[in-house]
Formats: sequence, C-alpha cells, structure tokens
Amino acid sequence: MKNILVIFTAIFLFYSCSQQSEISKRFNCKPINYKNLEVVKDVKNLFSIEIPKTWKTNLYYDTLQSSIYTADTTKQLTESLLLDVTYVQKNINFDTSFKLKQEQENLSKNLIQVKSEETSFLEKPSYYTISKGKKGAFDYQVCLLFIKLNKQNFILAKAEVYGDSVVNTRLCNAFALIEKIKIIQ
Repeated sequence: MKNILVIFTAIFLFYSCSQQSEISKRFNCKPINYKNLEVVKDVKNLFSIEIPKTWKTNLYYDTLQSSIYTADTTKQLTESLLLDVTYVQKNINFDTSFKLKQEQENLSKNLIQVKSEETSFLEKPSYYTISKGKKGAFDYQVCLLFIKLNKQNFILAKAEVYGDSVVNTRLCNAFALIEKIKIIQ
C-alpha cells in the first residue's frame, strides 16, 4: 500500500511539473529543461523568476513597477532572446479599448500585430500579442504577455527576438522561462 502511494505521488509530481502553458501548446513548444538556473528576485520582492546563471540580468524599479531584464549575451543578437518581466501596480482589463491601444502602440513602433489572444497563464487571466517589424537592420518579433494577478496588479512579460532564425524556438524558450515566475506577494 505504501509503495502504491509513493508511485502515485511520483507520477502526479512528474505530470504536474511537465505541464505546459496554453501559449506553449499553441506554439507547439516542446518541453524545455534549462540547466544551471538561478532564482532572481525583483527589487521590491514581489516576484521571482528562474533564469540561466550565464545570462546578463538587470533590475529596475520605480513607484509603480519592478522589473527583471535578462538576456543571453553569450550568443549573437540574432540567435538570442531578450526577456523583460515587469510587475506593474495598476489595474488592467482586456477590453476592446485595451486591445485597440495595443494595436496603436504597435503601429507607432512600425510593428504589425500578427497574433493576439486572451488565454490563461500561471492560472490567471492573460492576453498576449505577437508583433513583427524591423529594428535597425534586423527583422524583429516581440511577444507581450499581460498576466492579470488581481484588481490592482499585473505582470507584463516581454520577449524580443531579432533576425529570422529559429524564432518560434526562441519564443518557446521565453515561455518556458516565464512559466517559472513565482509571485511572492
């Protein structure tokens, strides 16, 4: 009986640890196991995220937000991923006005929104957009993922990829890291 309970618990833990987000499933991402991760907490101690130890990371905060900005600087820009996760102390609603504002901001940056969808991420109501454009001489794609935590706070996770090499794989890598966000408060 005891062995059956241990086996059942092990299977449950394996299954729950290998769960992918809806976004990862929509992008047909394969499970990614990063190695040599470290937990990085934001300055205000509101959230943490696990990121590779070899990545360069900067922290930023002001009265309304706290950010962790990280990138794999061991690779060329067109092979890398830039990730910016920001905890914002402000209300957010995924209504028509919000979605229109996102499209207008994209157009002001010469980006074309190619995909957007309401979903669930970290078991919270979420909305993401994928936009394409050029930044300097490079093709550029950006994914904005808004995660509503409660009535007063949300997280904005921004993944940027430059060039046209393995873009989907790099976005999948971003989703795998974003899935490691832990809310502290």
